[in-house]
Amino acid sequence: MKSGYKKIVLIVVLLWQVLLLAGCDYYVSEQPAQQAPVPFYNRDSRGRADTIGKLGTHSISIPAGVIDGWARYMGDPGDFADPKIKARYQRPPESYDLPIESFGFQYRITDGDVYTSFRQTQQDYRRDNETLIPYGKPFPWAGVIIYGEYDAATPLNFNFTVQDDFRVSKEISNIDYIQQPQPLYGLTVYRANNGIDPETGEPWKSDTLTKDRMIKKDQAGNIKTYIDCQFTQHINSCHHMFYNDDWHIRVWIGYSRTYLPQWQEMENNIIKILDSWRVSREGKLLGKQIGKA
Repeated sequence: MKSGYKKIVLIVVLLWQVLLLAGCDYYVSEQPAQQAPVPFYNRDSRGRADTIGKLGTHSISIPAGVIDGWARYMGDPGDFADPKIKARYQRPPESYDLPIESFGFQYRITDGDVYTSFRQTQQDYRRDNETLIPYGKPFPWAGVIIYGEYDAATPLNFNFTVQDDFRVSKEISNIDYIQQPQPLYGLTVYRANNGIDPETGEPWKSDTLTKDRMIKKDQAGNIKTYIDCQFTQHINSCHHMFYNDDWHIRVWIGYSRTYLPQWQEMENNIIKILDSWRVSREGKLLGKQIGKA
């Protein structure tokens, strides 16, 4: 009798231990996953947090109120992606190592400043819109878009782009781009059929397919700057692209052709702006931010 009683007690104890172990496993499995540490954010005078990430080769902290729209990170669904894909997408936690694909801002050509909301430049931008554009006067602001370049196989030059653009012009529109004998502001210039419409023998009346094209090569002969400009409009505009090897980025700028003579100054100033936003991997600023409100 005693032997049977001891067996029953032993079985009960063993079952109790199994239940305890199972409970421990359940408790452990139910614990929330360890969350990524929240990074330090630099903030402006209104308490607004900067936009952070890694642009090309450098970690940056973009002052609040500067970005026109929002920053897109690598892997983010596109604007026209399937809404179901957007709903399921979960961006990795923000950090100073999260690669930025692109973002845009407004750059003031006349003094190298940037538009920032709740800062004097916001009022300046509105005033210029109201007092210059309606009267056909040159607008001193340039739209800027920065693209991080992360594919090591992609060359940081426009060699193929320029060659392909000239090829398409010839094959599709029967337009030859001819190099001009004199440079313009240090740029090599190409004009469609030397600026003459072959059907009329007169200067082009439309520049839809015949914009002036300009390039600048580095010492190795690679095209690092590529600009196309209108020439028949009341206010002609330019689309300007350049690569920067240090940052590993491509930059797009749009502005009035009036400011084309300052193309090199624009490139230098935009890199200075980006340099002012550089931070350590912990978020410590390496200089004074341009555009901080």
